[in-house]
Amino acid sequence: MPQPRITTIGFDADDTLWQNESFFRLTQDRFTALLADFADPDHLHDRLLAAERRNLGHYGFGVKGFTLSMIETAIEVTEGRVPATVIADLMAAGREMLEHPIELLPHARQAVEAMARSHRVLLITKGDLLDQERKLAQSGLGDLFHGVEIVSDKTAAAYARIFARHGDGAQRALMVGNSLKSDVIPVIEAGGFGVHVPHGLTWALERADPPTDHPRFSLLEHLGELPDLVSRLD
Repeated sequence: MPQPRITTIGFDADDTLWQNESFFRLTQDRFTALLADFADPDHLHDRLLAAERRNLGHYGFGVKGFTLSMIETAIEVTEGRVPATVIADLMAAGREMLEHPIELLPHARQAVEAMARSHRVLLITKGDLLDQERKLAQSGLGDLFHGVEIVSDKTAAAYARIFARHGDGAQRALMVGNSLKSDVIPVIEAGGFGVHVPHGLTWALERADPPTDHPRFSLLEHLGELPDLVSRLD
């Protein structure tokens, strides 16, 4: 009997299994409203994005780094005159994001359950450790995964290590996620299969061009299509 081509499947978490970016957008709107007397929305957006990009190496991905970047931007655009009440409101907004209930995306549970019956399934996510652990616990999906990896960044080398540790190497692994930059392209570079499931909202720093001509790249409309794709690839 022939062996399956794919033995291990990795799932991204934020905006693949549950909502995430929409909460950042709502908080950014709140940030814009709080600083409306100091700068227009487009300027604030550009300054905040620049701060986030600049701070990734210091704070990493996630709510805490985003909150610190909002505070830093508020100080910059007001030339140090930002009211303490605004800083307090921004900190409160960050805490609310860290406490927001998990909202699973359509087909998320069914896709993980289906894949777990026939393959090793991993959760591979990046960001703040405590926040990601909280979201996984609240999602109700934790018991379905054979392994969980929370990494500081998603690179080809990171995927190679993860799939070697939990499976049969990247060549026999598939990663599914909403981010071309983090979930698809580096997995393909490591020798695996990259499956893109677009989300309606994508953080500007996660955008990239799809590797449409690569034989190990696939595009799905939603997670419900994943089992059929894996069957075809196997």
